[in-house]
Amino acid sequence: MPDQMLRAELFEPLTEAEKQNEVLSRKSVSYWSDAWRRFRRDPLAMIGLVVIAVIAIFAVFGPLFSPYTYDGQNIQNQNQGPSGAHWFGTDKFGRDIFVRVLFGARISLTIGVVAAAVNFVIGILYGGISGYFGGMVDMVMMRIVDMLIGVPSLLYIILIMMFLGNSVKSILIALCLTYWIGTARMVRSQVLTLKYQEYALAAKAIGASDLRILTWHLLPNSMGPIIVTVTFLIPSAIFSEAFLSFLGIGIQVPMASWGTLANDAIPTIFSYPYQMLFPALAISVTMFALNFIGDGLRDALDPRLRK
Repeated sequence: MPDQMLRAELFEPLTEAEKQNEVLSRKSVSYWSDAWRRFRRDPLAMIGLVVIAVIAIFAVFGPLFSPYTYDGQNIQNQNQGPSGAHWFGTDKFGRDIFVRVLFGARISLTIGVVAAAVNFVIGILYGGISGYFGGMVDMVMMRIVDMLIGVPSLLYIILIMMFLGNSVKSILIALCLTYWIGTARMVRSQVLTLKYQEYALAAKAIGASDLRILTWHLLPNSMGPIIVTVTFLIPSAIFSEAFLSFLGIGIQVPMASWGTLANDAIPTIFSYPYQMLFPALAISVTMFALNFIGDGLRDALDPRLRK
């Protein structure tokens, strides 16, 4: 009888109030869900995201609904100020600056996104292999990187464009040859830190291949800093293209990029300042928006700031 009473006390069912004590106060969220939640709480990052989305939409669909083309000339309308017919005015050949700015956004955003994507792939592969295998492989690969860093990237770009011509393709090739270096060095440092963590050693102990450990364990856990680094490559590539076009060694007329528009406006900067204002404003707004997005991603993907 005492044993039965003791067992009854030990195995007495919980009350509803006691059951509620074990309920989690907040639903568990994944790393990426929590990162998106924190990114949305950053007002500057959200403003930057909206601005880039608006610029991209106007760049893609804006010229389709305009009666003007980026290279259509009309001498009778040359050097007209902003008006209802020409929102940003016209240039010395009577071309509509608004359409040319939108067409320039296509070129600039395409170059920025494609260059960042290509360098993302090259940087991950190169830095991941160098950091994971280490030893002689790491030493040789990093010495190659050191040699590439020693030569100014602008020199590479100018030489390549001299051989391939002034086109979007040549600019992309030139940017992709040098921009991956920073991503590769960052990925290498991340892999060197993570490859001795317990989960990586456990995967190796159960017989996982080096490729699987690198692609399924190390690189996914390094993806936060990688994404932030690649995000900052986009404004850098856009600015490089605009700078080259402004110097006259990038995109050539009649094609319109923000750099060529600024270059064309130099002779009339004092008499018709609006011709310089709008392409310069487009470059500045895009740079600020992309940097706001990069700052927001850096804060959102940093696990040390997770609450």
